[in-house]
Amino acid sequence: MPQTRSQSQATISFPKKKLSRTLDKPKNSGNSKLELTNVQAIPCSPCAKLLPLSPRKRLGTCYQQAKQVLTTAVPDQLPAREKEMDVIRNFLREHICGKKAGSLYLSGAPGTGKTACLSRILQDLKKELKGFKTIMLNCMSLRSAQAVFPAIAQEVCQEEVYRPAGKDMMRKLENHMTAEKGPMIVLVLDEMDQLDSKGQDVLYTLFEWPWLSSSRLVLIGIANTLDLTDRILPRLQAREKCKPQLLNFPPYTKNQIATILQDRLNQASKDQVLDNAAIQFCARKVSAVSGDVRKALDVCRRAIEIVESDVKRQTILKPLSECKSPSESLVPKRVGVIHISQVISEVDGNRMTLSQDGAHDSFPLQQKILVCSLLLLTRQLKIKEVTLGKLFEAYSNVCRKQQVAAVDQSECLSLSGLLEARGIFGLKKNKDTRFTKVSLKIEEKEIEHALKDRALVGNILATGLP
Repeated sequence: MPQTRSQSQATISFPKKKLSRTLDKPKNSGNSKLELTNVQAIPCSPCAKLLPLSPRKRLGTCYQQAKQVLTTAVPDQLPAREKEMDVIRNFLREHICGKKAGSLYLSGAPGTGKTACLSRILQDLKKELKGFKTIMLNCMSLRSAQAVFPAIAQEVCQEEVYRPAGKDMMRKLENHMTAEKGPMIVLVLDEMDQLDSKGQDVLYTLFEWPWLSSSRLVLIGIANTLDLTDRILPRLQAREKCKPQLLNFPPYTKNQIATILQDRLNQASKDQVLDNAAIQFCARKVSAVSGDVRKALDVCRRAIEIVESDVKRQTILKPLSECKSPSESLVPKRVGVIHISQVISEVDGNRMTLSQDGAHDSFPLQQKILVCSLLLLTRQLKIKEVTLGKLFEAYSNVCRKQQVAAVDQSECLSLSGLLEARGIFGLKKNKDTRFTKVSLKIEEKEIEHALKDRALVGNILATGLP
């Protein structure tokens, strides 16, 4: 007689759940449960023991370590900037410990260590001193110069501020900074020259805050412009007490850049990844153009990537087991002068190569004029980003003055896209093409150095915007 559904289900046996905490003996055994804590460790077989890194992995590791220490992150030590760091450290200690308001202005070309030095010192002082609050703002991220006040209010008052700066907000900020109780406020404004505005009311207000009665504000401004306080803020000269202490960071020299690179690499693996001649070559090339240590770090990191890629490709084609000896496989291929030269060629040459022979010039004339127009426009407006509409207007005026046919606005956007692909322009797209933000991604000196040998372009740079 066939079984019913319920009868057949009753005979089904499901697997029992495994016990994770105890091990049971079979029921017919008289022994009690054996706890895992009482189980003796079973010796590992030779195959299960931890083995040292294989030669292939060791090679990869030494390149990875070298690239990690060559990043632009703030390091524990900043060689060649001991003097500048002492000045900043003493200034902050004097004003924080003495509860004394004041202002300091750090100037210098990009990549000279201004922000890195200050960040390192502030991190150290947080462990050493109490009774101060740090507020760091990058003025490049602000929509306008006036937007700095709501940004400061949000940090100082710890509340969201949506309305533009008005009398009530300014009064509230001043009351907070001059209150008897409260920590000293260290306000750091990076890219301070972006606060340049009509009448310079914003900058004047900021530099006057530390000198309000009972002020607890220590203002530190950072910018590339050496003479910002003298040229843009002449009224500060008439008010001696409002003048900030000045500290300039000169461009790094060849020896300083080489020292920084070597110091970073010493923190990585014992294997010397960069040849000493390559370090010296990189330092000499970078110091001759800008003295920007960040560029030197980028060049070395890219050169390591090239060599690492080479090694990986060769390893795939020729396994390490085919090497002549085990020691041969453990020696990493070093980055040489040829690799550094290749990267510098890619960075500067391919982006801004302007061959003396016009027939072989890979940089079209319209793109050159557009680059010149953006350079001149950012100088004139003292900002680092402009809209495509403003750039097109400046470009059209330059073409008209030089009697060169200009492209239309849609073609101008296309040219900007090509320049972005070459790493010269940075674009922030907008639904309305006219409001697409355009910025230069390389230094002015590099552009001038590459463009000035061409008659037309040299004339554009020399005469400026019409």
